[in-house]
Amino acid sequence: MFFDIHVHSNYSVCSELSVQDILSLSRSRGLDGVCITDHHCMQAENIITEGIQEDGLCVIIGQEYSTPQGDFLLFGPYENLPQGLNAVPLLRHVRSSNGCAISAHPFRCERPVEEDIIKSGLCNAIECVNNRNSWSENYQTIGWLENYPLLSLGGSDAHSLGELGKVATWFNMHITSRNDLINAINSGQTVCCPCYPESNNLQFVQGAG
Repeated sequence: MFFDIHVHSNYSVCSELSVQDILSLSRSRGLDGVCITDHHCMQAENIITEGIQEDGLCVIIGQEYSTPQGDFLLFGPYENLPQGLNAVPLLRHVRSSNGCAISAHPFRCERPVEEDIIKSGLCNAIECVNNRNSWSENYQTIGWLENYPLLSLGGSDAHSLGELGKVATWFNMHITSRNDLINAINSGQTVCCPCYPESNNLQFVQGAG
């Protein structure tokens, strides 16, 4: 299944995408699933039921959580997470609560993920391709993939209609729920390489898993 794992609805003040836009357009962009990952909230679940929709699209609700040590896409029971946590206690909580965390755009200039977080093993998955990153910011993830046992994923980081589905991750299992997605990522065995599903000349980034 092709999943765009990083999409912002207008519950994020920086995004112009409504939840209805996401639901209406994701299938036409070649996606089988989409993860709505708004900043520090999971309010999209107030107007959409997670799981398989009538058109077959699988919708998963997560969030993007910002720390001084970098940003993370979180999936799990995190509707009431307090803000202002540092990365280490946040990621320890994610692990103890059987969720999953993905290092979002780890080499983005304004707030990169600290390498010590990756060295510690507290986060074993990274967004190696982000549509809103520069080429250089994406390219730098290759060094981490060569040096650490990391899972490689990609997402559009969409804030507008034109960005939705520009980058997606292929899962070689059927995902119907949040738990399915968490298990797929945490197992490290069911995620393949991120690519651009709409492109006639698919661009792949070799990753682990």
